[in-house]
Amino acid sequence: MAEEDIVKVIEKATRSVVNINTLKVLHDIFYRVVPVEGMGSGFIVDAKGHILTNYHVIAKAERVSVTLIDGRVLQGKIVGTCRTSDTAVVKIDGEKLEPIELGDSDQIRVGQRVFAIGNPFGLAGGPTVTSGVISAINRTIHSPEGSFRDLVQTDAAINPGNSGGPLIDIHGRVIAINTAIIPFAQGIGFAIPINMAKACLNDILTYGATMRPWLGISGLTITEQIADHYDLPVERGVLVANVEVDSPADKAGIMQGDIILEFNGERVNCIEDLQSSIRERKPGDIVELLIVRGLVRGRIEVTLESAP
Repeated sequence: MAEEDIVKVIEKATRSVVNINTLKVLHDIFYRVVPVEGMGSGFIVDAKGHILTNYHVIAKAERVSVTLIDGRVLQGKIVGTCRTSDTAVVKIDGEKLEPIELGDSDQIRVGQRVFAIGNPFGLAGGPTVTSGVISAINRTIHSPEGSFRDLVQTDAAINPGNSGGPLIDIHGRVIAINTAIIPFAQGIGFAIPINMAKACLNDILTYGATMRPWLGISGLTITEQIADHYDLPVERGVLVANVEVDSPADKAGIMQGDIILEFNGERVNCIEDLQSSIRERKPGDIVELLIVRGLVRGRIEVTLESAP
């Protein structure tokens, strides 16, 4: 594809990218109200004014305003969120909105050329664009907000205000949502696969909330080396590294350090096995886990819930 054609594709894609400003109300140590402003990016996905962005961009926001590329500032309404995938849907009411085309993140290949677009300040001259390649796929990162899996890694520069903006391919299709950078590292940024975000979007528009089943743990695949290092009684399964407070796992009594060997009678060899089994269920399903705690084995029933 010629460079001139790629430039035209990028120019068209930037018309759908918006600036998102938020106002959050916090309290200081004297319980005084302190308004705090935040900002990020997003992109229009349909003519009705639905916008995809990051959950962390609009989390706890009392007010959301959206600035379009033509300078219009519109009031935004948070329609729904998927905190576990750091995705949120915001709605604006306006005319002549230009939605961007959504691609297929299952087709992403390491080494393909991509462009990260953001509109952190809503400045004249339009959004910012940085270029790079896909460095890796299926990455996992951990943060104070939780663990995020199956992320796309890119060396395209992702600045903090670009969070929520699109990562596009050379055809202008969104293949991921820019979400995070690693501080003090060069050329390491992460994005949420667009198929994951589309599932969140479809659930919110159809049901008003995400229908993705949720267990509420972070886990580690047990290998011989890990079993030897931690002196574990088994050499396969998933070691529970963290249990989210008030999650289905927490309510069922699963604890950090437990080892999951079976999910509803199905052998669990790795974290991917567990994730796949969970995805095949739906919120409200009751499942049985075979757990090893110390030298004791037992079965625990867990009622899966919708992901927050």
